Amino acid sequence: MKKLFLILAVAFYGAGAWAPQDPEIARWEREAQNVTIIRDDWGIAHVYGKTDADAVFGMEYAQAEDDFNRVETNYIVGMGRLAEAEGESKIYQDLRMKLFVDAEALRHEYATSPEWLKSLMNAFADGLNFYLYKHPEVKPRVIKRFEPWMPLSFTEGSIGGDIEHINLNRLAAFYGKGPLARALPPLEEDENPEPSGSNGVAIGPSNTIDHHAMLLINPHTSFYFRSELQMASDQGLDAYGAVTWGQFFVYQGFNPHLGWMHTTSGVNAVSDYLETVEKKGDRYYYKYGDQELPVVASEISVPYRSDHEMAEKKFTVYRTPHGPVIAEQDGKWVTVRLMQEPVKALIQDFTRTRAADYKSFRKIMDLHTNSSNNTIYADSDGNIAYFHGDFIPRRDNRFDWTKPADGSDPATDWHGLLSVDETPYLLDPKSGWIYNSNDAPWSAAGIGSLKKEDFPLYVEIGGESARGLHAVRVLQDKKDFTLDSLIGVAFDSYLPWFEKAMPALIRAWDGAPDSDPLKDKLADQIKVLRAWDYRWGVDSVATSLAVFWGEDMGRRVHADAARTGTPIYDYVGSKVPAGQLLQSLAAASDRLTADFGTWQTPWGEINRFQRLDDAIVPHFDDSKSSISVGFTSAEWGSLASFGARPYPGTKKWYGTSGNSFVAVVDFGKTVRARAVTAGGESGNPASPHFDDEAQRYSTGNLREVYFYRSQLEGHTARTYHPGE
Repeated sequence: MKKLFLILAVAFYGAGAWAPQDPEIARWEREAQNVTIIRDDWGIAHVYGKTDADAVFGMEYAQAEDDFNRVETNYIVGMGRLAEAEGESKIYQDLRMKLFVDAEALRHEYATSPEWLKSLMNAFADGLNFYLYKHPEVKPRVIKRFEPWMPLSFTEGSIGGDIEHINLNRLAAFYGKGPLARALPPLEEDENPEPSGSNGVAIGPSNTIDHHAMLLINPHTSFYFRSELQMASDQGLDAYGAVTWGQFFVYQGFNPHLGWMHTTSGVNAVSDYLETVEKKGDRYYYKYGDQELPVVASEISVPYRSDHEMAEKKFTVYRTPHGPVIAEQDGKWVTVRLMQEPVKALIQDFTRTRAADYKSFRKIMDLHTNSSNNTIYADSDGNIAYFHGDFIPRRDNRFDWTKPADGSDPATDWHGLLSVDETPYLLDPKSGWIYNSNDAPWSAAGIGSLKKEDFPLYVEIGGESARGLHAVRVLQDKKDFTLDSLIGVAFDSYLPWFEKAMPALIRAWDGAPDSDPLKDKLADQIKVLRAWDYRWGVDSVATSLAVFWGEDMGRRVHADAARTGTPIYDYVGSKVPAGQLLQSLAAASDRLTADFGTWQTPWGEINRFQRLDDAIVPHFDDSKSSISVGFTSAEWGSLASFGARPYPGTKKWYGTSGNSFVAVVDFGKTVRARAVTAGGESGNPASPHFDDEAQRYSTGNLREVYFYRSQLEGHTARTYHPGE
């Protein structure tokens, strides 16, 4: 019977572009028998393999079971093949990726990789290909067969990456010719963008009840960007946490000894250069010191879908030793230099999950490929640490690296990398706590914090956010942390953005003459806001008023605040005229009344969680069921972030980003952890695990993590080998 099944399967695949052969299928079957997947009662996969490669095989299979579309989409994007699925509007997005990601180069990198890493990459491809073989009803959009080199195209586990900082409109303006250049819609700047990034907190033993180190893992990304799973092997691997779909390492998580949390860094790790270029004959030359050197030209082909057929757009692209040309500015070509070490990056990504103590974790940081993220660390020996982004090019501090440098001046070249000891770095500070929330690390540990003047300016170009002010407020002087109280920190409801802004508004109303029509119109609103404690809540009318007012103020004064270099919460609290403050509150009240029937609408009736399907680009419907959410956008300093707004056809605000995964971990003799994932683990709307965590997510009610196999007893929904 098994032989007949194989014959039928091969016949089925024979109609397509790729047909697995009997030896390949037999290898997959053998690999599958070395893997056990246990699904707990939340649908979370606990993957156990004999070897690390077996665990990778199983985790890729499990991820594909949960949401193959998101696995494939990440690689479609990472390899610059999105236009093959979505058409010509994605041509320049693909071109941007292909300037840095070359399949032939990555095949060579794979072939020369360490054997242990090749075995993991092989297992990655086998796990996904076995899934497609076992599920012929699944129709990939582009990738019919996964190849072992592909993980090298997608080593950045965070949302977005250095490459995505390149402006697509400027890229299209430089390389685009003819009608296809118009395929890219103009980029619009959002005056009030939703703050991106994450929260990480480490608590030292001196500040916890049980004298164990503790860690808060709280990435803020678009929802459903990562899966939650455990991968373990008989070779010593045992990691749990958030895994970006399709990758074979736990990006933010913990093992029996230690945990790590990445937060988006303000490090300036990417350099733009202005190149002085002159055309001579058929070639371009760029100036470098006293020399004129040839610009390297090559061709990149971008396939795209057009009218249900495939077409191709070819580009002649240019580069200098600084990197590819990405734009033109003031008559000069702009090149960009950034971290491109895919093999080293993948090694750092995976070996981090196997680190056994601080010393081994610290050594892994010397690989220097974490270019866009800081790291918060805690371990079972009681250590807590902060590492700034560990890929920081050494540059001349005389130059302003927030602007393009003169590519003709050799003094603007990179000179190696800063060592970890030369970057912002903390180990066991006196305060007994460390935090980062995508802001500068100069107050990251209270009295034990680092000093900005001790480092080159390019090491950190960010400032302090309202979330950072909030974190210090809830962490300092607290000595009795437990898992419950650390969860309380993660969901503390205070909104520090309004600390200065709200008193300014109330003073404006108090000082307005009785003849001002806004005095009477806003009397009841001011009464509500005067009694407000600056805390969000689903039943809070004041939260609704404050958020709508803050949004309106942001639209009015964002540009002015940016020009003065003042945080907007300080600007509103000190520099906005009284009349403008009141006019903005009137506009916010009118908008609430127009959209919800009354300005006295509780926040939970506005701010909602809804998951209708698994579309990459979500849509929402006011007539369908949704769940109230108390926490707000991180804009207002809420540590728990819920980036929500109205969508076409809706009045209610629906969240699409912010808290995507929350975990708290206690590193005692045994690890204890609790966690919650936005919505649920499965992307299948028919699955009970599509949205079974939504209510817990909306209230911060984290569930127990079943980290040890013994904890799965009584909590196991299914045990199986891949393919069964």
